[in-house]
Amino acid sequence: MAQYNYRAMDKNGKAKKGTVEAVNEEKAKEKLKSEGYVIQEIKEQGAGGRKLGGKKVKDKDLAVFCKQFVSVLNAGVTIIAALEMMSEQMDNKTLQRGLREAQAFVQKGGTLADAFKLNPKIFPPILINMVAAGEMSGNLETSFERLTEHFENANKLKSKVKGAMTYPIVILVVVIAVVVVLLMTVIPQFADMFKDMGAELPMATQMLVNFSEFLQAKWYVVVIIVAAIIFGLRWFGKTEPGSLLYAKMALKAPLFGTLVIKNAAATFSRTLSTLMASGIPLMDAIEQVARMINNRIIREGLLDAKVQVAKGVPLSKPIRDMEIFPPMLAQMTKIGEETGNIEEMMDKVADYYEMEVNNTTDALTAMMEPMIIVLMAVVVGGIVIAIYSPMLGMYDAIDSY
Repeated sequence: MAQYNYRAMDKNGKAKKGTVEAVNEEKAKEKLKSEGYVIQEIKEQGAGGRKLGGKKVKDKDLAVFCKQFVSVLNAGVTIIAALEMMSEQMDNKTLQRGLREAQAFVQKGGTLADAFKLNPKIFPPILINMVAAGEMSGNLETSFERLTEHFENANKLKSKVKGAMTYPIVILVVVIAVVVVLLMTVIPQFADMFKDMGAELPMATQMLVNFSEFLQAKWYVVVIIVAAIIFGLRWFGKTEPGSLLYAKMALKAPLFGTLVIKNAAATFSRTLSTLMASGIPLMDAIEQVARMINNRIIREGLLDAKVQVAKGVPLSKPIRDMEIFPPMLAQMTKIGEETGNIEEMMDKVADYYEMEVNNTTDALTAMMEPMIIVLMAVVVGGIVIAIYSPMLGMYDAIDSY
């Protein structure tokens, strides 16, 4: 028996932490669910869960696997043979090993869904549950077709958002690199010239020269300070108050907050539609969607929505009460509930918000470009002015004689 630490919400929506004993993580989850808890986080004591070494399995890798797998199945190849073929074709070594383990498990008489459960770090819950639903209904090919579409959409969305987030960071790194080069190579030459001239330097120039000298003599102190700040921020982000603060900042951040919310709305709509169309119960679908959301506030809000739905409350109400998602999401969810076609309605909403994410990221990039140019001009221009201002002052003094 293994010990698992968990963080969950009870039937009344109150947070609870504790430890549960079970044979494996799945049994631990089943035990907690039977007691009425909504699991937020569960981890084995002294372990971070099972993990195969190698590259991380991305949505792009899973999309390629699902697309090729459904093609092979449609050609009449058996599941065991298909798994063998896929394990040989996949470039991702981690996914290769996961498929080989799945093949060995199926050869012993196990189901494909249970085979994927062997490596939950490789095969996400949405894939496992949809494969299980496909096996039960006899429409495994349809499940993999929907999974292909899901992972392709998820990959496009993440790439778009990641690009919007990465662009300003890359430019900021370039600005810092330019400043460091100026401080380490250019400023010292001017500092020596100023000393030879014996001129009194303006405060800004003197501060720049002093910092340049400090950076040359004790650069390692700056590196240690920067590393300590980065480590401290990451550590704080893993704490209870830190993760909550970062989640709030992400939602309220200028420019990027809207992108985070629209991205979460698109992920929620698309995933919920995909799961429900495959026959996954609404409450299980909501929980799986919540696990896919990175923002803690939104994730916990969706887990609370699951609790409300379990009590008979329509999903649209807790979605609206969260006051995070755009009003349109709650309204369309309500229409889907009233018409009895929530999965189709969610599919349409997903199309809309995915388009919104694309438009928002394009607008952000267009806005960031002039802002970044101005930033570089201010930083580099400020250094240039600080360097040349004493020289211009001396030239003016010479001309006045």
